[in-house]
Amino acid sequence: MSEELPTGPKESPPAPRAAPREVWKKGGRLLSVLLAVNVLLLAGTFVSGGAFNKVAVYDTDVFALLTTMMLLAVLWILFYLLRTVRCPDTDAVPYRDAHAGPIWLRGGLVLFGICTLVMDVFKTGYYSSSFECQSAIKILYPLTQAVFVIVQTYFLCISAKDCVHSHLDLTRCGLMFTLTTNLAIWMAAVVDESVHQAHSLSSPHGNTSHTRLALELERAGSPVGEDCSCNTAICQIFQQGYFYLYPFNIEYSLFASTMLYVMWKNVGRLLASSTRGHSHTPSLLSLFRETFFAGPILGLMLFVVGLAVFIIYEVQVSGERGRTQQALVMYYIFNIVCLGLMTLVSLSGSVIYRFDRRAMDHRKNPTRSLDMALLVGAALGQYAISYYSIVAAVAGTPRELLAGLSLAHALLMIAQHTFQNVFIIESLHRVPPGAEPHGTPPKEPCHGLTFASLDTLHTLPACPPTPRLVGPSPAGPQGAVSITLAPRGHWRYRCLKDISLFLLLCNIILWIMPAFGARPHFSNTVEVDFYGYSLWAAIVNICLPFGIFYRMHAASSLLEVYMLS
Repeated sequence: MSEELPTGPKESPPAPRAAPREVWKKGGRLLSVLLAVNVLLLAGTFVSGGAFNKVAVYDTDVFALLTTMMLLAVLWILFYLLRTVRCPDTDAVPYRDAHAGPIWLRGGLVLFGICTLVMDVFKTGYYSSSFECQSAIKILYPLTQAVFVIVQTYFLCISAKDCVHSHLDLTRCGLMFTLTTNLAIWMAAVVDESVHQAHSLSSPHGNTSHTRLALELERAGSPVGEDCSCNTAICQIFQQGYFYLYPFNIEYSLFASTMLYVMWKNVGRLLASSTRGHSHTPSLLSLFRETFFAGPILGLMLFVVGLAVFIIYEVQVSGERGRTQQALVMYYIFNIVCLGLMTLVSLSGSVIYRFDRRAMDHRKNPTRSLDMALLVGAALGQYAISYYSIVAAVAGTPRELLAGLSLAHALLMIAQHTFQNVFIIESLHRVPPGAEPHGTPPKEPCHGLTFASLDTLHTLPACPPTPRLVGPSPAGPQGAVSITLAPRGHWRYRCLKDISLFLLLCNIILWIMPAFGARPHFSNTVEVDFYGYSLWAAIVNICLPFGIFYRMHAASSLLEVYMLS
């Protein structure tokens, strides 16, 4: 023991000076973040400026910027695949993060990517049908986006788990630029969809500013303002088709952004060679084997009823005023029942965890940290809409039926988001059943390393052992014992699986409704009369995309919770 004491002080001081290949991780991250912020602000300026007629930024300018960004991102991805990772002379990827890019996330990315490719086909057909009065960049943009989606999907499917240790600064900047490109495409899609919704809703309200905003949808993209009418049947099919596919394009961009962010966090990350993630991917036949079937059946029933309600709502809301009133009442009643059940189920899941003796997983996990941040951050959009609705319903005409339903819907929306977030975040921090280590846990590198060089790892002093749970038994040969877990088929785990599947199906139907055009915020005149159409439209168009993203991200997180249970 006395011979080992001088070793620490003698080896640790020269560590920062002895290794010439050290790379300051925070400095490289700062450079890439500054690049991303500037590019994102530039793209946001173009996208927002191109949404209004009085701003001399045309949609052709927006398409040109996005096309350039996508081409640069494709070039960097090809460089990464051919030079950085596949180079046989360097060990560019010594580690792979087992928690990053799970199979369901990559599967969702592929699904949304295919739908985005179909959307690009429809968009190319729409612009090609009026080629005489359209700019060439409008046809080049969807073709470039198709190439970008194919290359990026392949890149993320094979490289999402990489912990790169070669070309660190270039890799960080490339990942951040690609992430910014996806966010810029997301902003453009959200603005285009909002303009489309504004155009379809401008007639009932007769708002001049709203109609002015809607005219942007039909602009030719040139200063002359040529009229490109879509009169043929095939042109109208292409136009309606690509607008209905916008939700998939929006979700694809956000899925890709989350995976790119995790890759960016893993650049230069040191992992123990024995570190392995939990295998949570069961076979297809065992998906429902360990459940009570109550959750999947009830969730499937609500899913089918929700689809029927959504179809009836879309058909009746465009009709006469009386039918619109009935459609809104039916829509709100279904959402109130669904949100109430989801709130109770989320609460029951949190109560079950009070009796669960599984250990908490406190290891560093960028994927889990990002999931938590996105769940909490995306919920803020729906929180904002709900609080605006509460004020309008209480201070406006609370005795009306629609005002009361809107108030109940807003209150339950806040409660459901809160308790579901608590349940998901607590579930993601639980060690899966049977994965609790019974022996000595694998060694992990020291936390809080400033330098990411492999050359200095051997010069660092030994890390202090991780605190372990000591058993209360006074007798026994083992000084540190693991928690005794219930069998995997225990009723608590079956209940948690049912809860996860029920919430998963409910979140999917609550994503489908607003993503494919349900806008009770405008059909219900409580908020419109209280705030005015311009202010209320701005609130909804800014906050609702975050609420839509929350539903899909919550669904993917609940699928992971189901696997962990």
